Amino acid sequence: MTAKIKAPSPPRAITSVILSMGLLAIGNGLLFSFIPVQLAEKGFPPWVAGTIVTAMSAGGLVACLVAGLIVRRVGHARAFATMAAFVILSVLMIALGTFPIVWVAARALYGFAGAGLFIISQSWLNDACVNEWRGKVIGLFYMVYVISVGSGAFLLRFVPLDGATIPLLGIFFATLALLPICLTRLQTPPPPASITIAVRSVWRISPVGLVGLLAVGGLTMLLQGFGPIYVAAEGYSKNDVGTLVFLMQFGMIAVQYPLGALSDRIDRRHVLFISCLLVIVAALVATQASLENFVSIVIIFAVWSGATESIFSIANAHANDRADPEYYVSLSSTLLIAWSVSGLVMPALATALTPIFGAKVFMYLVILIAVLYTGFVAYRVVLREPTPSDEIEPHQQVSAQVPLSAELVQQHDDQE
Repeated sequence: MTAKIKAPSPPRAITSVILSMGLLAIGNGLLFSFIPVQLAEKGFPPWVAGTIVTAMSAGGLVACLVAGLIVRRVGHARAFATMAAFVILSVLMIALGTFPIVWVAARALYGFAGAGLFIISQSWLNDACVNEWRGKVIGLFYMVYVISVGSGAFLLRFVPLDGATIPLLGIFFATLALLPICLTRLQTPPPPASITIAVRSVWRISPVGLVGLLAVGGLTMLLQGFGPIYVAAEGYSKNDVGTLVFLMQFGMIAVQYPLGALSDRIDRRHVLFISCLLVIVAALVATQASLENFVSIVIIFAVWSGATESIFSIANAHANDRADPEYYVSLSSTLLIAWSVSGLVMPALATALTPIFGAKVFMYLVILIAVLYTGFVAYRVVLREPTPSDEIEPHQQVSAQVPLSAELVQQHDDQE
């Protein structure tokens, strides 16, 4: 049966989801910067903070597998409120005091809730938007979220570390984020259909895309998770850590946007090659950079972040260029699982190696991943012709910190 044509949702209603996620991101950015700084202040070694990053990734992977089931049971609005409640509980556990074991559990819960919120909100926005302006809305969603994470991190410089002030602010923003959703007029999407994870099919469609997402999950979590840990371990203040995380987000604008535009003009694999080289160079320079010059550290990490974001968005675009529309749902869900698995395994490996090789070990892991992926891309360029220009869709500005996850709760259009 032909699917019914749905009237588009009013723009002001759509902004409720974006505003809620932006408020949650402020609290996330604040806690993301606070945790490594606080652990360093209390004398804990860097691997403790690394364990917390790994736990958060593990929670995110679980959310990828069960978020669709939760939404199918209670709907998008109640699922969103449930995940926001888990965020509040996780931050409350942080507020109890500096207890690493408790913090590991708290961040695992946060990782589960945060990934679930991404999945629910993107699915909700995809359902609410018509094709003509869906891309702009999703692009705005990514931009608001990433800038809000940076703003939350920057807020750290104005808040004392002592006491529970920072966790209470995290609870404040998470609670505030519930209000736009509870008051929204946005129509709730229909119950989601089952998802399909099809690794073999996606490999046949786009090996470069699949391996790219497998690589960039590790690249993203290593940089975003261990970058602040490294800076805090080297003695920088909370003000410096917050500033670093804030300015890293603007690498998406300075680096990802021009590389994405370039990938619409030439073979995307060539641009992936360039992006990988930028990651390798930035990580190599970071291993040798003088810690006395904080400005240079910020510039290196911002370029590094932008190049990593470019790998994510261009690998996604390359995979979609080569896929027929009927494969989009299984393609995106499979790519997300690949991202999530790597985002768990690589931080765990970095955490295990940090006590042996020191806080810089994540940089060498990044270099290794990027070199391997560069070689794979070069091999595929030699092996296969580029995608015909008439099959290339415009590059979409997306972030590796907010992976494309809507398809995990996506309703198939032909189901009625």
